[in-house]
Amino acid sequence: MAAGDLTQTAGTARQVIVTADADALAVEAAKRVIARISQSKRPAICLTGGTTPQRLYALLGRAPFSSQIDWRRTHWFIGDERFVPTNDPRSNIGAAKAIFLDRCAPAANIHAIPTDPATPHAAAQRYERDLQDFYGAHRLDPARPLFDIVLMGVGSDGHTASLFPQAAALTERQRWVVGIETAMLEPFVPRVSLTLPALASCGEMLFMLEGKTKQAIFKRIQAGEDLPAARARSNNVTIWLVDRAAADQQP
Repeated sequence: MAAGDLTQTAGTARQVIVTADADALAVEAAKRVIARISQSKRPAICLTGGTTPQRLYALLGRAPFSSQIDWRRTHWFIGDERFVPTNDPRSNIGAAKAIFLDRCAPAANIHAIPTDPATPHAAAQRYERDLQDFYGAHRLDPARPLFDIVLMGVGSDGHTASLFPQAAALTERQRWVVGIETAMLEPFVPRVSLTLPALASCGEMLFMLEGKTKQAIFKRIQAGEDLPAARARSNNVTIWLVDRAAADQQP
């Protein structure tokens, strides 16, 4: 495993950790999630969608990692959602529920973005209220993170969560959650996404990239291109967990 600085933005360093392969990446991510849970009185974990985190979710749902989680006090959120029912194959939280949450976590501790309101904007308003109720305030305090760890992915265009390049949502500083009417990549369905300030309110932001298909976008981010994933960072610790294939490194 190798580590080094990727970039620095606004005084916050982003550290890169390179793993041997996708399986090793999932194990390292699981260890980091468990560590954050163990350090918190009421852990709040913000999950991400896509295929990359599914190995991680499978690990969290079985021994030895599952036995290290106090499921009764740990709360699970989602950073963005496709505006589809939870049982739709495209649902981010639906995938996490199927892989491990429904089997392990109390239903009351699973905080899904609602997709039954009339519009993504109405869903965003409701989820923002849910987050504020959990947090106990309507304004984020930099000294008191909303989440213990936020899991993140990166699309081929550099988007993260459902924050796409050049989208107005990238400049949102007041709202915690926004509706996204137009997705720039498949599936082309409306989305609901946490904003950069809400995502930044965490003890650790953990990006996960695996496979050769991520090489090009990782190089663009390393080069300092202004992409949503490059803008996203924790107010505290930001880690880029990348396997050798995505990092374009030889064994």
